[in-house]
Amino acid sequence: MSLHHRPVRLLALPAPMAVLAVAVLAGCSPGTAGARVAPPPTPPAEVAGLCAALHEELPETVAGLKRSPARPSSDLTAAWGGSAIVLRCGIPKPPAMSDPAQDGVEVNGVGWLLEQLDGGGFRFTTGLRLAYTEVTVDKEHAKDAGLLVPLSAAVKKTVPEGISSY
Repeated sequence: MSLHHRPVRLLALPAPMAVLAVAVLAGCSPGTAGARVAPPPTPPAEVAGLCAALHEELPETVAGLKRSPARPSSDLTAAWGGSAIVLRCGIPKPPAMSDPAQDGVEVNGVGWLLEQLDGGGFRFTTGLRLAYTEVTVDKEHAKDAGLLVPLSAAVKKTVPEGISSY
C-alpha cells in the first residue's frame, strides 16, 4: 500500500506529541513525499535531450496528484503522488513492444502500449516516438483513464514521432 493512502489510526496523545505527529504526517501527504525511481540506463545523447525537453513540459498534477520529487533527481524521471504514478523516459525498447498481441491505446495522437502489472497496476509505454517513455501506475490509480491525457500532451509536444533506435 502506498503512503499517500495509508489509513491513519488516531490516538489520544499529549499535546507536544500530537504536534510532532501532525508535523511528521504532513510530510507524508500526497505530492510532498519523494519517490525512489530507478533511472533507466543512460540513453544516447539525442534521446536524453528529448527526455530533458519532456521533463520541462510535464504537468504539475496528474490524476489529481501533485508532482513529487523523484530520487535520485534526473531529467529522465518524474513522479506524482509519491510513487503512485512514476515516469521514466529514455528506456530501451521494451520486449513487449515487439509482440503483436499486446494491447495499446492512442491518447491525443500518442500511442501507448498497455501492460497489466502483478498487483493490479499498469505500465504504459509510448510507441512510435524517438524516445520510449514508460509510466507505471499503482492499482489505486490504474482505473483513471484520464491520467494519460496531460502526459500525452507533453510527449506530443517534445518527443517527435518516429522509431527509436535505442
